[in-house]
Amino acid sequence: MNAAATAVVELYERAVGDVYGYLVRRCPSAAIAEDLTAETFLAAARAAHAGTELSVPWLIGTARHKLVDHWRREGRRREALEDLADTIPAPVDSGDPVEVLHVHEILGRLTPHHRAVLTLRYLDGLPVEQVASHLDRTVHATESLLMRAKASFRALATDDQPRGADR
Repeated sequence: MNAAATAVVELYERAVGDVYGYLVRRCPSAAIAEDLTAETFLAAARAAHAGTELSVPWLIGTARHKLVDHWRREGRRREALEDLADTIPAPVDSGDPVEVLHVHEILGRLTPHHRAVLTLRYLDGLPVEQVASHLDRTVHATESLLMRAKASFRALATDDQPRGADR
């Protein structure tokens, strides 16, 4: 086994739990998280072969890219964000399960780009520059997308009441 392959195997043994743990909390199923974990380590093997120095943060960043690519492929499917309930930020999470479900329902109705930009910015807490990088957009275009996504989210939130709130 060459040095690059040995480095990937050692990194895999050390970091597979971190990468899978990151993905499984953000994927609708364990099977998808497993597939994305495999894609992440395949990318790592290719990068190591090309001479890239690998690390756990590099892997998590690559996993994030794989997740964004997955969301793009999934389009408007609501299931892409259902497993993110535990990561709703404090201003949105009132502790009321009906409110949390309502937030996820609204996120599920947004376009894939709006859902991705809001998730990366507010759930993952990334600065706009990193969100832009992940979405392959300029910072200015990402700021505009973020403004439109927030407006869409607000419009949907004010048009609806949480399901079950009036029952």
